[in-house]
Amino acid sequence: MTTPVLLSTGADGIARLRLNRPDASNGLNVEILRALHEAILACHADPTVKVVLLTGAGRNFCAGGDIKTFESKGEALPEYLREATAWLQLVTAALIQLRAPVIAAVQGFAAGGGGMGLVCASDLVIAARSAKFFSGAVRVGMAPDGGSSVTLAQLVGLRQALRILLTNPTLTAAEAAEIGLITEVADDDQLTTRAEELAAELAALPPLALSATKRLVWSGVGQSVEQRLAEEARTVSELSGTADSLEGLRAVIERRPPTFTGR
Repeated sequence: MTTPVLLSTGADGIARLRLNRPDASNGLNVEILRALHEAILACHADPTVKVVLLTGAGRNFCAGGDIKTFESKGEALPEYLREATAWLQLVTAALIQLRAPVIAAVQGFAAGGGGMGLVCASDLVIAARSAKFFSGAVRVGMAPDGGSSVTLAQLVGLRQALRILLTNPTLTAAEAAEIGLITEVADDDQLTTRAEELAAELAALPPLALSATKRLVWSGVGQSVEQRLAEEARTVSELSGTADSLEGLRAVIERRPPTFTGR
């Protein structure tokens, strides 16, 4: 049986996390969602992981829920979906709460609550120029999940989120970048190279500062500036006492590249 999720880590500090059901367009079922959650937790537990690069095997990044599995459940589908969506909730929360920044590299379709949800829960998203983004839940009598009813609006604004979720347009990569759904577009044959370059760029930065910045941004969503000022001040004060902060300052003064150690 094919392993539904592949995880590899190396000395470069990059954890490469791949959805591995290419024949099913990486459609999400209970099995792959459970494996994905386990892999994300493994990244969280590994102090050497500085960046997570999330990809999908085959032609499509993730086509959403595995509709063939769903259809096969018949009258048992509501119970199966309760389990599947519970795992999807855990996956979404784990990605957002992961201390390491997450880069998603998208080819083909990112669709449904699963595909769109993973995109929205990632910190940076690189898409191939031919990639497509599609919600589609309403068309099959469902509602958005994977946190996308919240995260999508945070990324693109309320009006755009309602347009995407209610009218279900198929967005090109260029359109997705224009409205802020993704970070940037790469030529199809450069997607992997560009994603690896960005991952290496982040891995070279001080991990404590990256983690703190990610936490501040995600936890600050929906709060006022006034509510965040004290938390920002506390975080900056803590970071200023780290070896990486001192190294960064010295490197600027000495006009040399910094060497960060994660301490």
